[in-house]
Amino acid sequence: MKKLDTQSTDFQAELKALLAFETAQNLETERIVADICADVQKRGDAALIEYTNKFDQTNAKSIDDLILTQADLKTAFERIPNDVQTALQTAARRVESYHQRQKMESWSYTDEDGTLLGQQITPLDRVGIYVPGGKAAYPSSVIMNAMPAHVAGVKEIIMTVPTPKGERNDIVLAAAYVAGVTKVFTVGGAQAVAALAYGTETIPQVDKITGPGNAFVAAAKRRVFGVVGIDMVAGPSEILVIADGTTPPDWVAMDLFSQAEHDEIAQAILIGTSQAYLDEVQAAMDRLIATMPRRDIIEASLGNRGAMILAKDLDEACGIANYIAPEHLELSVENPQEWAKKICHAGAIFMGRYTGESLGDYCAGPNHVLPTSRTARFSSPLGTYDFQKRSSLIQVSEHGAQKLGETASVLAHGESLTAHARAAEFRMK
Repeated sequence: MKKLDTQSTDFQAELKALLAFETAQNLETERIVADICADVQKRGDAALIEYTNKFDQTNAKSIDDLILTQADLKTAFERIPNDVQTALQTAARRVESYHQRQKMESWSYTDEDGTLLGQQITPLDRVGIYVPGGKAAYPSSVIMNAMPAHVAGVKEIIMTVPTPKGERNDIVLAAAYVAGVTKVFTVGGAQAVAALAYGTETIPQVDKITGPGNAFVAAAKRRVFGVVGIDMVAGPSEILVIADGTTPPDWVAMDLFSQAEHDEIAQAILIGTSQAYLDEVQAAMDRLIATMPRRDIIEASLGNRGAMILAKDLDEACGIANYIAPEHLELSVENPQEWAKKICHAGAIFMGRYTGESLGDYCAGPNHVLPTSRTARFSSPLGTYDFQKRSSLIQVSEHGAQKLGETASVLAHGESLTAHARAAEFRMK
């Protein structure tokens, strides 16, 4: 891992270089995705079957071969071991409880001239959740995407998941059953995103698409945005740990590994206030790496984008964290709630030495779909609010129309919009 020191004259430049990530769109990927999306939009189910057979090496004869019903999901749930059933149910229950507290409610008030103003909250009608199914399977992503939609009151939750060589992951399907998914289509890639966005003869058009995926999925989500809503275009996983030296080095080392094992371009950063402690964590990493099945990925990730930063104190560490705006921030310090007040930008804040980031990935309750690549400066975790929308309510009284009409008339004439002004004036005595 790179070693940085805030007292170095080159520190800011080194930090900026560390955080730099090539976000430019790959033109070849964009071209392929554009062609796939256009083809699915034009030919519907037929194109979807062809792409699925080609990319997933399946042998689907018709769209019916790509459909799973709730009965299929229930069967998958019944096939998995009891302890896995319990784990899925526990995680879903905790995620549901947390997201219930995010649910927005309609409200209104009447002002002094009798005008009613307010906001009406309604759920989206239908959403699509994309779940990866290639190199790895993520039942936790099913729960994190479907459960807030369920809490919001979404009537239909359509899930797409690729099944390479026709292999279906029972735990993923069981998670869909537990999370209340309506129907599953075993398709993936840009073709699945296109089908959800435009609709086919069989797959209904959704209002919003959420969930992670590879570069082709991300490019497809970017392309269809505007036709449907999307959650975000996420980058590589990130973790930033601020440690005051009171947490066992092995714990911190494994927390850094937990994000590095996702991908060779994932990012793991540790900020400490003691060089001796940073050295202890490095020694722990050197010792523990041999036990990691994904050692090659971890080493590549830490070598490519990992770093240890020596800060003069925790105040400075928090300032650096706000600049980085990490996806996951661990405050592995004494009095973490007090230090959390200094954090303005982070997707999720894990407070205290017992709060490992992996607990948040699976079962703590808050959503693990989080802003990456410094976008926590202006965006938030996926939540119930992402599956609800707001309509403004306005009911002007006769008395209110006199006062508001005068104001609107003056402003409309100022914009040379005469019809706007007259429409207001007609309602004035």
